[in-house]
Amino acid sequence: MRPVRKDELALQYRVVHGYRRAFRMAGSGPVLVLIHGIGDSSATWAELIPDLARTHTVIAPDLLGHGASDKPRADYSVAAYANGVRDLLTTLGVESATLVGHSLGGGVAMQFAYQFPERTERLILVSAGGVGSEVNPMLRLVSLPGAHLMLSTLRLPGMRLQVGLAVHLLKMLDTDLGQDAPELLTLVDALPDDTSRYAFIRTLRAVVDWRGQVVTMLDRCYLTQGMPTMLLWGDRDSVVPVRHAYGAHAAMPGSRLEIFEGAGHFPYHSDPARFLSLIEEFTSTTSPADWSREHWRELLVEGRPAVEGAGGRADLARTQALESDLREASERSAT
Repeated sequence: MRPVRKDELALQYRVVHGYRRAFRMAGSGPVLVLIHGIGDSSATWAELIPDLARTHTVIAPDLLGHGASDKPRADYSVAAYANGVRDLLTTLGVESATLVGHSLGGGVAMQFAYQFPERTERLILVSAGGVGSEVNPMLRLVSLPGAHLMLSTLRLPGMRLQVGLAVHLLKMLDTDLGQDAPELLTLVDALPDDTSRYAFIRTLRAVVDWRGQVVTMLDRCYLTQGMPTMLLWGDRDSVVPVRHAYGAHAAMPGSRLEIFEGAGHFPYHSDPARFLSLIEEFTSTTSPADWSREHWRELLVEGRPAVEGAGGRADLARTQALESDLREASERSAT
């Protein structure tokens, strides 16, 4: 396991469907795909890639409309992003991979697993969206008409300093939102021009409206039965509350849940050592999903995981109750 050279962490590019896609790629071994959240880029994983690349081929794309990838007037839906990840992997000669998705990237990873189960070995979801409608009110606000003008003010002289002071105050007051203070400032810097802001807004509106998240995986997550799945969440996440983690865990058969105490929306920044340890342990102790077309068909026909015996029926009832409670809580918070 040789050390990763700095040049291997530099951005590389592929043109797919006429658009330039940026990505970082390093290491060798089983493939690990790191998918960032909205407004972010592959740079969010930069400090982790060298360690992960000691045992894996690590691929971290800049999603279309983000980072150094092109930002066209295009489809920025979760399904389109899943297609984009598939197409990039295909150009790189990768047939299957373990997907690690953060926030929006978690939704993309889940959509990828749904659309291309035969190419998905494992799912690792980090503070993932798509579990309930509840989301930080600021994201709801940015989804409204006129959001572009509001975001444009962030580039006015002196605004970054003011935002920085506000973020520092949130951190000083030990608020949940303050846990992610550095990342909030990074988001401001990631929207330097009209093209970037339009791409950000189009992406956000594909998954969030004034009532909250509009995309849910709760109706299909039973299809992860047989696929190794791990959920990683900060217990002080102010963007996607930790209760979503418990709801997703209950609704995903056989999933594993790890909570990072004191962490916000970016647990892999708050405690990178534990994050890396969990990824390594999970990928080394689980076997890639053995996808079967017949098993997939049976799950779809049944509409629920196969549950046997009284204990199984009780587990299923608890899962359904948790899903219902989560939906009701999310709907209440959205009104």
